[in-house]
Amino acid sequence: MNLNVAYPTPAYAKLELAEVRRRIKAAKAILGNRLLILGHHYQVDEVIEHADIVGDSLQLSRAAAATNAELIVFCGVHFMAETADLLTAPHQQVFLPNIDAGCSLADMADIAKVTLAWRTLIDEWGEQIVPITYINSAIELKAFCGEHGGAVCTSSNAAAVLNWAWQRQPRVFFFPDQHLGRNTAYRQGLSLEQMVLYSQEQIASKIGPDVKLILWNGHCCVHQEFRITFYQQLKQQRPEVKIIVHPECNFELARLADFMGSTEYIIKTIKAAATGTSWAVATEVNLVKRLQQQRPDLEIILPSDYDPRCRTMAMITPVHLLFQLENLVQGHYINRVVVPEKLRQPALLAVNRMLELTR
Repeated sequence: MNLNVAYPTPAYAKLELAEVRRRIKAAKAILGNRLLILGHHYQVDEVIEHADIVGDSLQLSRAAAATNAELIVFCGVHFMAETADLLTAPHQQVFLPNIDAGCSLADMADIAKVTLAWRTLIDEWGEQIVPITYINSAIELKAFCGEHGGAVCTSSNAAAVLNWAWQRQPRVFFFPDQHLGRNTAYRQGLSLEQMVLYSQEQIASKIGPDVKLILWNGHCCVHQEFRITFYQQLKQQRPEVKIIVHPECNFELARLADFMGSTEYIIKTIKAAATGTSWAVATEVNLVKRLQQQRPDLEIILPSDYDPRCRTMAMITPVHLLFQLENLVQGHYINRVVVPEKLRQPALLAVNRMLELTR
């Protein structure tokens, strides 16, 4: 739920970047400790420079919950702001500077379609299935998992959450990212024959008794588009280059990679890499460029025939951030993101099940 939606006026769009920077700093000074700005790794540098904390989605939400700041400005996308509102205290309010900054992956699974699929699966197997949703999903799906004995997962703890689910029931219904589910389960020892991409039309013929993982047909528009041919050629021409990928990449590339892990895993691996080594990094371009700046002693390359940029994340600009902050200074609480009360407890239950596994 979004309250008092507003967008920058034409006067803001005419501002030079230097003026935007100056006014953001002035607004931050006025708001002081009341304010906390969160910046996701995929944001542009011109936004990141104003963030108090930079991190991945769940990491940022938990960091906000650990503070007393009452005004949380989340420079990310919509599901991240929802998660932050879910985890923070009642006196803390969460704002998304551009309310249109969504996530195409999260949008690929809506509650109506997932509920219909769930009923079909229950008709097939009874209660022998656990729903797991990636944190990159709408709050309705998190609540759905809480209500049906399931949990949330992140790209870093998906393996632990899947194992938890399989200890309870023989099958898992995983949404919305098919690649994260497939890549994680394969590395856990499942064969491709034990996984199936859900299809409402062919449910009976496609899902056999040996299937342990039913995958939703969703994907990240950034990570899915990395082409394996570039990396195959790279491996042939320069076998010394280490390939590291996000688990939202397609299966063929993930299987070829030397390393696979979450955004935080990629960052930690690159930061710990030996001087002079070469790395091909398959993830969002703003993060890769930032890693190149931070480790000039490494060769960090992004072999790709397209621009791997999260365009919904890019919808939050320095101008949007300035407009948000100056409205807060004036007492105008625009673009607030609030989890509906009826969804809060079941969604929190699903998140807490995950957190109990990864403390």
